[in-house]
Amino acid sequence: MALLVKNRSFRLLFSATAVSNLGDGVSALAFPWLATLITRDPALVALVAFATTLPWLLFSVPVGVLVDRYDRRLLMVRADLFRLILTCGVISLIFSIPSFPPDGDPLLYILVLAALGMMLGTAEVVRDNAAQTVLPSVVPKTDLESANGQLWSVEQIMGSFVGPPVAGLLIAFAVPAPFALDAVTFGVAALLVWCIAIPRRANPPRRELRREVAEGWNWMRANPTIFRLAVMLGFINGISVMAMTILILFSQEVLGLTAAGHGVLMAVGAAGGVLGGILGPRIIARIGPQNGVLVALFLIPLPFVILAMTAHPVIAGIAMFIEVFSALMWNIVTVSYRQRRIPDALLGRVNSLYRFFGWGMMPIGALLGGWIVSLGEGPLGREVALRLPFMIAAAGAYVLLIYGARKLRL
Repeated sequence: MALLVKNRSFRLLFSATAVSNLGDGVSALAFPWLATLITRDPALVALVAFATTLPWLLFSVPVGVLVDRYDRRLLMVRADLFRLILTCGVISLIFSIPSFPPDGDPLLYILVLAALGMMLGTAEVVRDNAAQTVLPSVVPKTDLESANGQLWSVEQIMGSFVGPPVAGLLIAFAVPAPFALDAVTFGVAALLVWCIAIPRRANPPRRELRREVAEGWNWMRANPTIFRLAVMLGFINGISVMAMTILILFSQEVLGLTAAGHGVLMAVGAAGGVLGGILGPRIIARIGPQNGVLVALFLIPLPFVILAMTAHPVIAGIAMFIEVFSALMWNIVTVSYRQRRIPDALLGRVNSLYRFFGWGMMPIGALLGGWIVSLGEGPLGREVALRLPFMIAAAGAYVLLIYGARKLRL
């Protein structure tokens, strides 16, 4: 905790991360739950998840150029303020719906919700890319593992441990309530980031967008380990989102959970993230980054196997605990590895390319999850179809484990 005590800028960044991720955690449950209140069609529910994650595929690369060109702190502030405005738009949409589920065709409401989700996702691309490139300017490179571990821990505590249960309680009280809280958190986070003191960077010369992107791509291509990690992350995120897009329906129909119960399920998963954030840096320091990544890859398939086989909420909670713990182990190693090796002048562009590969698969995974259930429901029945994305995700994760053991060298 020495970083929090001694480093004011890191303390403000830590606080902003905590508040912002509380809002993210609230919306992580409230957004898909709102979609299921409008419709039970898995393809339409998946459409909302697709739209929310699509900006990572479309805008990661140009946003990386913006992050290297402009003040990263101001980009974070403006992104959070934009998210505040968009969240107010979601509240307006809720008040425009006469009843849940609405009478007639729900497609129009789903399309509006998806459009708002896409704009929120675009702001998140800007905010998260800028935040990750800011950290090496706030703490010494020797403290990156500790700083990342603390940031990932507070993200999990607020985003998954606190946020979803609060959202579950609020949405049971009134559907707009979690989104109102979400809007407040974005405003507070913007204020905290505004107060961070970051050494001023010299403005780089403006050049053609294609040329600036090419510089980042050439650096990544010359560093094959970074490229392999990006591609692997893409497949990890793709199969994870494919499964987790359906988790909201699986939770309701197979596990029999209410909104509050689903929030508790996500909170149990977040406890794995808290433990991973606390113990991860120590484990990695003891066994090394190479073995740390392999441990994460070994654990990633297990929750999908468990969810494919269980109908008990407690066992599902154990699966979620393992899922988030393994994600934290992966993130602490790989993010610190990137931050230490990528030159500051290229950090935004290389990170954006990394996220293009690593996060661009998420919208594809979201659509696949909905389509798999829709196509499988007829011949297999609703419950087996809801389990099918977890089975496919487990198989894909085992392939990644074999690939990582043979190809990754950190």
